[in-house]
Amino acid sequence: MKRDILLLTACLCVLAGINWLGGRRMESVSADTGLDGKRILILDAGHGGEDGGASTAAGEKESGINLAIVLKTQALMVFLGEEPRLTRDRDVSLHSDDAQTIRQKKVSDLKNRVALVESTPKALLISVHQNHFTDPRYRGSQVFFNSGDQNRRWGERAQEVFRQVLSPDNTRKAKPMPDGIYLFDHISCPAILVECGFLSNGEEAALLSTGAYQKKVAVALAGAYYAQFE
Repeated sequence: MKRDILLLTACLCVLAGINWLGGRRMESVSADTGLDGKRILILDAGHGGEDGGASTAAGEKESGINLAIVLKTQALMVFLGEEPRLTRDRDVSLHSDDAQTIRQKKVSDLKNRVALVESTPKALLISVHQNHFTDPRYRGSQVFFNSGDQNRRWGERAQEVFRQVLSPDNTRKAKPMPDGIYLFDHISCPAILVECGFLSNGEEAALLSTGAYQKKVAVALAGAYYAQFE
């Protein structure tokens, strides 16, 4: 309990500092950004159910880590007075009942995530994932943004938040979303995808598996949400 209070106190300090990213204050949303008024944050825990995503060397699935981080982020955002929505709050796939094969379930899951986002008025999406690469040297969080200047500006600010909160020596830059990512190809709201770290890097995977570090990632995600403002 004491640790949680200290974390929340630190979080408030971080979020206050986020208003001064890069030495300039981010003020209320302007008409130029396209974020006209209050947005509804949707937190998307990537994968789920039979689709575990990537795995650590110890066999821990990405889907479980994503969910743990999203649930902690939800709790933190509620503490900060927000009302985020989740695409999933359990380790399940979101496929429809008529999907039978693994492929059908994955396609159905993605379509249902799109439907949830597109049916939410003034939605704003943060999708949470973990990275994996053949070379275990690589580590560090990275933000990917959908097309458009609005998303680019948000993604770049969110990347800076993650650098400040998790790893000041992280030199990764926010990047445009690659083509062929179904969820991002079919939604119209502002959206970013955050690869919180590399499960292929033993040290970072160990951190991402702990509740304490997941709370730090939740702080960064909360900061990323507020980084939408300029």
